[in-house]
Formats: sequence, structure tokens, C-alpha cells
Amino acid sequence: MYRTHTCGELRLEHQGAEVTLAGWVQRKREFGGMTFIDLRDRYGLTQLVFDEKTNPEVTEKMKKLGREFVIQSKGIVLERSNKNKNIPTGDIEIEVLGLQILNASEVPPFTIEDESDGGDDIRMKYRYLDLRRAPVRDTLVLRAKMAHAVRSYLNGLNFIETETPVLIKSTPEGARDFVVPSRMNPGEFYALPQSPQQLKQLLMVAGFDRYYQIVKCFRDEDLRADRQPEFTQIDCEMSFVEQEDILNTFEGLTRYMFKEIKGIEISEFPRMPYSEAMENYGSDKPDIRFEMKIKELTRLAKGKGFPVFDDAEFVGGICAEGCSEYTRKQLDALTEWVKRPQIGAKGMVYLKYNTDGSLKSSVDKFYSPEELKKWADLFGAKPGDLILVLSGAKEQTQKALGELRLEMANQLGLREKSVFQPLWVVDFPLLEWDEETKRYYAMHHPFTAPKPEDISMLETNPGAVRANAYDLVINGVEIGGGSVRIFDKGLQAKMFNMLGFTPEQAEYQFGFLMNAFKFGAPPHAGIAFGFDRLTSMFAGLDSIRDTIAFPKNNSGRDVMMDSPSSIADAQLNELNIKLDLKQ
Repeated sequence: MYRTHTCGELRLEHQGAEVTLAGWVQRKREFGGMTFIDLRDRYGLTQLVFDEKTNPEVTEKMKKLGREFVIQSKGIVLERSNKNKNIPTGDIEIEVLGLQILNASEVPPFTIEDESDGGDDIRMKYRYLDLRRAPVRDTLVLRAKMAHAVRSYLNGLNFIETETPVLIKSTPEGARDFVVPSRMNPGEFYALPQSPQQLKQLLMVAGFDRYYQIVKCFRDEDLRADRQPEFTQIDCEMSFVEQEDILNTFEGLTRYMFKEIKGIEISEFPRMPYSEAMENYGSDKPDIRFEMKIKELTRLAKGKGFPVFDDAEFVGGICAEGCSEYTRKQLDALTEWVKRPQIGAKGMVYLKYNTDGSLKSSVDKFYSPEELKKWADLFGAKPGDLILVLSGAKEQTQKALGELRLEMANQLGLREKSVFQPLWVVDFPLLEWDEETKRYYAMHHPFTAPKPEDISMLETNPGAVRANAYDLVINGVEIGGGSVRIFDKGLQAKMFNMLGFTPEQAEYQFGFLMNAFKFGAPPHAGIAFGFDRLTSMFAGLDSIRDTIAFPKNNSGRDVMMDSPSSIADAQLNELNIKLDLKQ
């Protein structure tokens, strides 16, 4: 056999045992006539000891070893004189009596250790080497444990794990599809699923009652830290349920995973309407680990001769506790930060509530001390605090304040990764108006049901209709989202009409679903968790990339396989595709 034990297994109780280990050479250190090698496999590190005097034949083989050579080592377990408390095997070492080189290695392009000297690009190109590093491997082991916990919990609640197709029909709503040409059906295309939405609804029509799937999904959209072109969802659907049933079931799943994987008890899952989230936090995924809520100053700020506020639809701000000592340089840096295109503010006003009780503002000449004190009172500010104010169009300014709130929390260390504060955001708008196309779009998707009490407004005031939808947010990250579905054919047809579909277009795109509704569709609802995002949160990472074995870079490329790539003319001809790259 290649090994009797792994490199993370041996302890002092194995002292004196003859063992065989196999793995990769991580590090080699020479001290006089003694050489020490750290041998690594998936399970850990074990130190090997070579004594030139006692075993010259083995020593000659050992001298040929370099980093990442694959070797087999036979020897005796000894107690280490200089113990290493940083690794589980740090109390022992192996006196090597036999050595076999299983495979030589070129010098790797970066050091394969916990702290690597390789940059992102080089580690992505040699991802199979990066995966040998313990932090990356441990994240993927964590991901596997989380998937096991999901299945254990949902199987225990009689959910049926069901696979759905990867080649489906393209739909016009949502993000851009990845499309796949069909050789057998010239000029026609499959799409890779953005989610199994319609298919899981059909499973409810089929009577499956409780479905789940840990499923790959695909969206052709611009990338960022929490997006990849292919990603994984915990996709779920239930029949004969209302919103509260879904929230209770998946609060349970979330609690179970935190307890099972991280040993953390999660107690409260507050519910917050979308309108309240936007008003107080400037975001539909608020981070509630800290306060610093947005307060509206419009009434107090307008009509005092300061044109920036007088001409604004909305004036609002946040209060940063203990920040009155911020310097002019720090305040100027914050002003430039909010003026970035990603934030979109035109400028920033500040009010310092100094520790001596005095008030100092960048708009002192327009407002008396008494008027500024009313600002401070509105925020509940105290001496030592700093109020930051933005103005402009209401929705845009609220969002900018939400981003500024997060930036100040980062500067003040208020976003502790070991603290987890979940909440449900509910009562989203059903529709959102697009000025460019002059029509409504579904805020979630076309199959989301309106709140029953708002259905009457679909014809008269569609922008005021609330969706029977919900998002699970943890620490300012949207972890999951879903809705109660439309299961009535008439209401679904009305929804398609609101979104600008003609009856013919609706039939072409969604006829199979509408036909299914003719045959007794039950009330149903569902949710999907972003499995990559949840894993990155559990792992304490800021990006989902290292939760994926072979991710894409920020340009959507796999630099290891050099994909996407061109294909041969013969393949294009078979698919009846002609490329004109000159356009």
C-alpha cells in the first residue's frame, strides 16, 4: 500500500510505530548532517527527519527532492524535541528509513503554503496548485460539509431532491442568458438556466409537494466579488404553503447550518418591510449589526438660502458616533468617495458636534447654531459625534447614504465578521418602472404573486402593488430570496399583460406553464439561497471565488483552461453558424 496513515493523523500515542506516508514535499531544511522535510497531503503536515550518518542510501535519494515532489516515506514515529504547537502533528516526527520518489516536480510558479507569494492571476492560471494550499482546500471542505447539512435538514422534512434540465428555453426577463446552439435544430438555441424557476413550479403541479436541488445556474452578466457566470443555488419549492410557512422552514435551515457548521446559535430573524429598509438604511439588504440609521433633514434644511438643499427633493444624513475629530483631510476624502460614479452624490455637508458642546458645519453661514442644534437633536447626536449629509433625488440619495453608512462602519470597525445578524426583508414592490423603455418590469420575476390585498391596484396603480416576496439578508448580504407564486392562470395572464407581453408572446414564452395551470396547480411558494455567498460568509471571505474549485476571473475567463475560446470552422458549419467579427 502507498500509505498506512495520512499526514495529519499521527500523534504521540503512535510513538515507536513503523508507518508509511505519501504526499508532496512542501519545505526542505538542512542543518548540518540532518535534513527536515515537511510532507503534505490533504489532511495536514508531518515532519520527516533524515540522518545522513545512519542511512546514506536514503540520504542520496533525499538530496534529489525539491518542492512538490510526490514521495513515499517509510519510517519510525519519534517524539519531537522541538515541538510545533501550530499543527496537530507537531509533537512527533518520522525518522525516515525508506524513501521512494513517486513523481518529480518542476519548481512551482509560487510557494504552495498558507501565505503564498503568488498573485491572483498566477494562482488562477495554476489553480490546481492553488488548491493544494490549506486555506483554499479548507474552504472547499467547508462547502462540502455545508452541502451535506443542507441535504440532511431538507431530507428530514420530506423534501425530494430532484434534478432539472440544464438545456432549457431562453426567457426574456432577468439577466442575459448563455445560449447553446442546437446542431439537430438549425437556427434554434437552448439556454442555460438562470434558475430552475418554471421547472420547480411544474414539479409542484406534478404533486411533488416539497422539492430541493443544489443546482448550477448561469447568468451572462458583469462580474464582481459576489458574482460568477456560473454559480450554485440551494433551490427549493413547497406546495400548500403561505409566506409564513416558507420563512419558518428556512429560518430553521439557516439556524441548523449555523449550529451544525459553526456552532453558533441564531435566535432572532426580524421582519422588515422594503420601504423601512430603504428609509432607514438606504438598501434593500441592510446590515443591522450596527445602528447609524438614515434620518431625513428635508424639512429642517430647506428654505434657508442654501441652494444645494433648497433645490433638492430629499436631504438626509447619518450620524457617526465619536467621529467629530475627523480632520479636514479625512472629510475631503469622504467627499471624494461619495462623488465617485458608483455612489453618485454631487457633494457632502458635515456637522461636527464637538466634545466641548459647540457645533461646526461646512454650511455655517446659512444656518444658525440653534438651527444646527435641531439637526443634532433629530439624530440623537451627542458631543463627539459627526453628522454627514447628502442631498438630491430621494431614491438615489437614500442609496448613496446607504453606501456611506457602510463605508463609515468599515472605517469604525463595526462590521465584525464573527457576528451574524439575519433578517427577512418583505413587501417589495411587485413592479419597477423603466424610464428608457417606458414599461414595467417584474422586480423579482413574472411568476411572483402580488399581495392579495393589493391585486385590485394592478389596473389602477401598478407601481403601488406589493409583492408577496421575501429576501433573507445576513450582515448586509442577500443570502436568499423567493416569493409566493401565481398559481391562477387568469392572474398570471394579467401579470404578463402588465409586463408588456401580448397573449401570443406569453404563449410562445410560457405556454407550457400556462397550460400546466389548467390541470389543477396547487398554491405554492419557494426560495433560493446563494450557496456560494453563504459559503463565503461561513468561511469569512469577501469574495465567492475561493468557494468555487475552478472559478472564472473578473472578465469571465477561465485562465487555466483558456476559456472561452474559438472553435473550429467545421464545428461552426455543423451548427449552421457564420461569424462576421468585422462588425
